[in-house]
Amino acid sequence: MRPAAVNPAGWPATPGPDGTGPEVTVPGEPPGTARAAGGITLGVEEEFVLLDPAAGTAVPAGPDLAQMLGGEPGVQQELMRFQVETATPVCTSLDDLGRELARLRRLTADAAASLGCRLVASGIAPYRAPGLAAMTDQPRYRKLARYYGQLVTEAGGTCGCHVHVGVPSRDLGVQVLARLRPWLASLLAITVNSPIAGGRDTAWASSRHLAWSRWPTAVPPARWPDAAAYDTAVRRLITQGAAVDQQGIHFLARLSPRYPTVEVRVADTCLDVGTAVLLAGLTRALVATALAEARQGTPVAAVPTRRVNAALAAAARRGLAGTGIDPFTGQPADARSLRSRLLDHVYPALSDRGDAQTITGLLHRLDQRGTGADRQRALFASAGSPPRFVEALARATQSGDEPGRGGQPNARSQWPPRPRTPGPAPVLPFTRTP
Repeated sequence: MRPAAVNPAGWPATPGPDGTGPEVTVPGEPPGTARAAGGITLGVEEEFVLLDPAAGTAVPAGPDLAQMLGGEPGVQQELMRFQVETATPVCTSLDDLGRELARLRRLTADAAASLGCRLVASGIAPYRAPGLAAMTDQPRYRKLARYYGQLVTEAGGTCGCHVHVGVPSRDLGVQVLARLRPWLASLLAITVNSPIAGGRDTAWASSRHLAWSRWPTAVPPARWPDAAAYDTAVRRLITQGAAVDQQGIHFLARLSPRYPTVEVRVADTCLDVGTAVLLAGLTRALVATALAEARQGTPVAAVPTRRVNAALAAAARRGLAGTGIDPFTGQPADARSLRSRLLDHVYPALSDRGDAQTITGLLHRLDQRGTGADRQRALFASAGSPPRFVEALARATQSGDEPGRGGQPNARSQWPPRPRTPGPAPVLPFTRTP
């Protein structure tokens, strides 16, 4: 939720129709041409909380941290002063993306430590957080507080992971949004990472999703016929007071108001770099698949919004543990089988890019170690006190090569992670659905 003027990522920020976003063409190709995943750029924004290592409470040190790292365009202040956001440059490979994510986490964590606090990747502050008094003093944020009051702290103080994927045009971007709708819940289930809030287990794998959903526009994207219809919907929401500006349109997937990208915003911030790379790789493959379907004229699946919302609620409650909701049928389904169907859906795009081995390996790793919510709960149960829990979360945020769930993270963020045993990784470390 950084101010719109900031552009650290490197995408051109050329205004498009009605000022809602840029219109972009692929060099050497006609407007509207879709490419496979190999030609699609991506970038990631990650939001973090700053915690007191003794009490576990949120520390309003974000402005000081951003000032300390003033020469780093990828680190910015956030809505609340106990938050900080990082943004990678535009990347073309998952390896480059992983290295940038790890570098930014190391840089930001070191700065936080020098200020006496800890950088933690959690979708919500696990202990007490200050109210509106901790809001960052910027004109746009003051306007948000006037319009929405306490909602700013309850919903705006959460931390998400936002994946930007380049699209050739805004009209194609709107078609991509319609095709992403059924898959948003699976992305959330993979990335749930906010079970602890107020010093207790909330019984939700993503309590961030509950809080974030209180924004009037934090809903799945609709099915618009083109960018003009999307722009009309955005203007209507702003006129009705559901948002103060284009930045305040919090669709779970949207056309970025700053870059020539589709921005997928459904995920909690990820506990480790590997999960963030997994999210980004799956998201880019979903966009590539949607672009190919749009080019081929494949009809958009008719998935009612009530089913999408039901699937999101189930994912937020349980993550990958137990039963989810199949958005195509509205019926209960095993959450891991839904995730396997996602992999089957995007596997051709992953293969085209050479990302299949990386993504299947990271999914296997997720199966072994659990989601961020699983690992947070294990750490919370074993820590026994706020200081130990905060230190465990801070180590997990910086870990590159972690043990199984419930263990202690070790090495600092490194990407790609060191292999545990010599020899090549298996191409398919777990079974895909036939």
